[in-house]
Amino acid sequence: MSNLQNIEPKKVFNWFYELNQIPRCSGDEKRASDFLVNFAKERNLEVYQDEAYNVIIKKQASKGYENSDPVIIQGHMDMVCIKGEDSNHDFTKDPIEIIVQDDIMRANNTTLGGDDGIAVAYGLAILDSDDLKHPLIELLITTSEETGMDGVHALTNEHLSGKILLNIDSEEEGVFLVSCAGGANIITTFKLEKENKSGNGLEIKISGLKGGHSGMEIIKQRANAIKLLGRILDKCNKSDNIRLSKISGGTKHNAIPSDAIAVISTEDIDNAKKIIDNLTTDFKEEYRVEDTGLNIEVNKVKVEDIYTEKLSNDLIDYIMMVPDGVQYMSKDIEGLVQTSLNNAILEEKDNYIQITTSVRSASSSSLREILNKLTVIAKRTNANAEEKSAYPAWQFDKNSKIREKAVKVYEDLFGKEPEVSAIHAGLECGLLKEILPNTDMISFGPNLYDVHTEKEHLSISSVQRVWSFLVKLLEELK
Repeated sequence: MSNLQNIEPKKVFNWFYELNQIPRCSGDEKRASDFLVNFAKERNLEVYQDEAYNVIIKKQASKGYENSDPVIIQGHMDMVCIKGEDSNHDFTKDPIEIIVQDDIMRANNTTLGGDDGIAVAYGLAILDSDDLKHPLIELLITTSEETGMDGVHALTNEHLSGKILLNIDSEEEGVFLVSCAGGANIITTFKLEKENKSGNGLEIKISGLKGGHSGMEIIKQRANAIKLLGRILDKCNKSDNIRLSKISGGTKHNAIPSDAIAVISTEDIDNAKKIIDNLTTDFKEEYRVEDTGLNIEVNKVKVEDIYTEKLSNDLIDYIMMVPDGVQYMSKDIEGLVQTSLNNAILEEKDNYIQITTSVRSASSSSLREILNKLTVIAKRTNANAEEKSAYPAWQFDKNSKIREKAVKVYEDLFGKEPEVSAIHAGLECGLLKEILPNTDMISFGPNLYDVHTEKEHLSISSVQRVWSFLVKLLEELK
């Protein structure tokens, strides 16, 4: 911790470091959850841990704040675990290696875990401080937010009394979020049917794309590796009736896939390579602004097992037909995406080919339209579509007192007006509002960049300013 121990606020970065010593990919949070429970017990704080490993830690109000409304500070303990191609990092056992360069904190070719470890660190720093003024604090740290908000789905209001909730899962300092999109995942499955047939083939590998968060970065129209691969396969299939032998792409449901791979069987290797070369030129021109690192590698291979002709055709047709990216823009907020979808993961799994598509929308009717469209396309290509992990939108509250208070505190501290906005991404506030309908909510956080990629990094000075804001806001909630 030598490069972190002198960085202010010391308690925040100390707990961020300690949390990053614990593997905590989504679905593997027990160790992190137990760490939080032990933290509370060591300080004789009231603590609850449920079956989903969500943790609630309570700290009594400071003197003079006994009659103030309780405040929930909320974030999630899990992180998206992505690493660079040449990284040997093992997310099941290795700590995150933190690197500090001037004002930037990043990891060594992996995701940093700032999303949303920084919220946990803020919360622990408050609980671990005796000199702060605040109402009763309920620190709520949830699990599996990144894979469908499963922790919040399992949460009840049994141990929560907060009338104000501060969600610290935003990634842009000076922007207060007061509304978010709802969404759902569609899991499309094709029965995996193969034939034992050897022959010549090609391995097609797409890499070097920026990817990124499928809510935050979807408006940037970055390339989707699975969709690019589909275009290649479709063109080759129309020319030479190729057969698939292997196909995969993407790793996380909320990350734009930056890589994809397929192995095809073809009778005309040279013609397929020519088609791929021509499409590579087209793709590089199309994405010359957002994805300058696009790389398509083609290698000759020997193929033995191949998908049936019907499965190959159905799968290629589905990838070609399924929509992707921004579908509708908001009519109310300029520059805000209303509805989008991300074809996120393509994999062989349990004798099926499975495609996971994440759909987001601030409009329930538009969300349903896209979900229905995917179901129709799946039916037309002899696949099955199942809806999972639905979560509601967080509706704007025109009478929010915490919004007004936060804006005033920010203006007093920094001499400028913050932006009050909505986000085209799912926040836990949508589900929390269903559990706590009378709780006033707002979301904010420090500057985080390139989340859900191995280039994720945060601004140290921004963490410092947001800490000052958080401390002052709690002080003003008397």
